[in-house]
Amino acid sequence: MSMPSALEIARQATLKPVADIAAGLGLPPWLIEPYGEHVAKIDLAAIEALADRPRARYVVVTAVTPTPLGEGKTTTTIGLGQAMSVIGRRATIAIRQASMGPTFGIKGGAAGGGYSQAVPFERLNLHLTGDMHAVTAAHNTLAAMIDNHLYQGNALGLDPHNITWRRVLDVNDRALRSIVAGLGSRQDGVPRQTGFDITAASEVMAVLALSTSLHDMRARLGRIVAGYTRDGTPVTAEDLRAAGAMTVIMREAIKPNLLQTLENTPVLVHAGPFGNIAHGNSSVVADLIGIHTGDFLITEAGFGADMGAERFFNIKCRTSHLVPDAAVVVTTVRALKVHSGRHRVVAGRPLPSALVAENPDDVLAGAANLRKQIQNVRLHGVTPVVAINAMPEDFSSEHAAIAEVARSMGVRCAIATHFTDGGRGAAELAEAVAEAAAEPSEFAYLYPSDAPIRDKIETIASRVYGADGVDYAPAAAVAIDTYERNGFGSFPICIAKTHLSLSATPSLTGAPTGWRLPVREVRASAGAGFIYPICGDMRTMPGLSSHPAAERIDIDENGEVVGLA
Repeated sequence: MSMPSALEIARQATLKPVADIAAGLGLPPWLIEPYGEHVAKIDLAAIEALADRPRARYVVVTAVTPTPLGEGKTTTTIGLGQAMSVIGRRATIAIRQASMGPTFGIKGGAAGGGYSQAVPFERLNLHLTGDMHAVTAAHNTLAAMIDNHLYQGNALGLDPHNITWRRVLDVNDRALRSIVAGLGSRQDGVPRQTGFDITAASEVMAVLALSTSLHDMRARLGRIVAGYTRDGTPVTAEDLRAAGAMTVIMREAIKPNLLQTLENTPVLVHAGPFGNIAHGNSSVVADLIGIHTGDFLITEAGFGADMGAERFFNIKCRTSHLVPDAAVVVTTVRALKVHSGRHRVVAGRPLPSALVAENPDDVLAGAANLRKQIQNVRLHGVTPVVAINAMPEDFSSEHAAIAEVARSMGVRCAIATHFTDGGRGAAELAEAVAEAAAEPSEFAYLYPSDAPIRDKIETIASRVYGADGVDYAPAAAVAIDTYERNGFGSFPICIAKTHLSLSATPSLTGAPTGWRLPVREVRASAGAGFIYPICGDMRTMPGLSSHPAAERIDIDENGEVVGLA
């Protein structure tokens, strides 16, 4: 018999009132703002209210380099959180919020899957409490004030050809990537070329995720650089007098959302910054609350350990000052087979028959990627644990091959069946993580804040990605010098590159060597507080596939949602 869909499983769950979930975290009613029976926002006063309580062990879930098959990182994060109660521990989970563009596109939602989900499923994947829309409105308020400033005479001398602030929308729409605004009569504005990004790619989203308080968010929004004058002077949201209105729009959005899993484990769902041009981690304020609510705080970093985890360690942890105790590196048999370079997989198409056939040699051939991602965790002094996210079609010989790789590196390893078995399917993983997190932490940042920007970039490229060096385009070199003169030199680095390879070339699987990182452009997210070198063509507005999920999502005769995945 086939397994029920994620939506069907979610509807069969017995949920507790969100007030009960909050009480289990030690949050009194006055810190909770209910959105219906099973969702609530948490007042930021909870950070101070819980500060005297014991600190939980802090665990980040990362993975091998992603493949089109998906490695189940969110599902593993949720399954591990549920499993902690199975072994007698209390856990809180912190994950990013779903973006509706991918939900209606090809990726689907961000609630986990199978019997390891965050619920309510529909609420989480469709709007939730409106944070995405607040980010969209705040971002576009600044965009509107930029164009109004041009129309009203441009007192600040903004160069219309050097305005870096685009508009955003939480929809996959390739037709909006490049547009001309201001067409029509003179009263319709100043014509100029611009475009749209998806909301998750907004710097406002990155600011939301890294802010430590409402006032910190206000200051960060004010520092956002919207464009430049003709002599290269940056013009900020503060200069345009837009930051105050943006903050008011974001006033409720900065409060983390409280949900639960199918097994009633608390889940903090907050912020959803892009994982290629931003840091790809859930919010700092959610973690500052969650770190005092149980034995473990389990969070997830986007993409592989070379991207999401590296940024978790060097960007997010610098801001929160929280020290991670362990990291889970998720892998699957199929992912390592793809990293062998012997199989070509295309999202949405049937899998090659050779990929699903028993072949531990292919697993071992792709294990170089797993080894490198384990090393990337260890570079930061954090103890890794390998999680084999088991699929029903796997063979025991293939699991044994992964376990042998882990043993050869002196790393704990556990097979997890949380997708089909819920928390009890990840009990072995939970025990391994608890052991790893109990070891003394030797956490260290990869580079000092005061290192030159080039040194930081080259450290990440060589030590994390395995590059032989970095090549800077002339414009990138000029930008770096300008940012250091403008006082941005102490910012951490967020390298924007493909997530499909350790290298800058998506087709290079495994752990490529003998290559150099090409930096074609360097930008500053002054509000979020990081520098992002761009390596390759970064799509910040996804398109829809030939048959997107939107074609299957509908309302049935009872008014219930169908087709949501």
